[in-house]
Amino acid sequence: MGERRQLINLAYRLLGSLAEAEDAVQETYTRWYAMSRPQQDAIESPGAWLTTVASRVCLDLLRSARARRERYVGEWIPEPLPERTEWIGGRPGGTTADPAERVTLDESVNMAFLVVLESMTPAERVAFILHDVFGYSFAEVAEIVGRTPAACRQLASSARRRLRAAQPPAIPTAQQAGIVRDFRQAWEARDIDALIGLLAPDATATGDGGGLVRAELHPVEGARQVARFFADRASARPDLRILERTVNGQPGLVAQLDGVIVAVYAFDITGDRIKHIWAVLNPDKLRPWKTG
Repeated sequence: MGERRQLINLAYRLLGSLAEAEDAVQETYTRWYAMSRPQQDAIESPGAWLTTVASRVCLDLLRSARARRERYVGEWIPEPLPERTEWIGGRPGGTTADPAERVTLDESVNMAFLVVLESMTPAERVAFILHDVFGYSFAEVAEIVGRTPAACRQLASSARRRLRAAQPPAIPTAQQAGIVRDFRQAWEARDIDALIGLLAPDATATGDGGGLVRAELHPVEGARQVARFFADRASARPDLRILERTVNGQPGLVAQLDGVIVAVYAFDITGDRIKHIWAVLNPDKLRPWKTG
């Protein structure tokens, strides 16, 4: 059971959902305890066995995720995580990955990163996360995904190209926090001109209500449209309280209504402008924020 936190960390990055990650890890332990004691004792490394099984369970879930996403009401956004050190945990005992190909563990949970992962094939995602994030060798990855080490190297390389194409150079956290704070203040003041000044001309805002609460079914596009949307929301809900919080390891915002968190906002900032805003309103995805 000492492997559980490590497995949750891995499964969340593979699936983008803490609830699904917990289910995958539970299934992994169900398979472990279904074996007899002699069968368990015959396994040289229980930790490696658990990682292999959890990764394969996640791979199966990813393969079926496309159909489930198509049935999802509105846009699907990865589940946001509050600031907790247990979400930033790597593989015990170091790494075998080339440092030039490494992604730091805190980078691997930011929302922009997770959104790009959603565009990858299941095999690309698993190979990339296992190798570049958690430091497994391509021989180990091949054992898990059922492909050759050379094929897994190609999968990880393809995933890396997708990330480089989608993600601009990171800016310092303090600078990000300042921009998010300015956005909060302009939002509360319903200052459309100030909001436009903080947004990239092609900025987008995407909401995820999952059909359970009201959210735009399609992204709002363009700085003026996004600014108008947030200003209108502030006017419609003057009792909404906006607070600065760490979301998936980066500066973000949460909205509270009567002391209950009803939305979590993650930001992708390019230079000194906000490029993307992801608003998660689906109450099922806000569970970690309400229980922590």
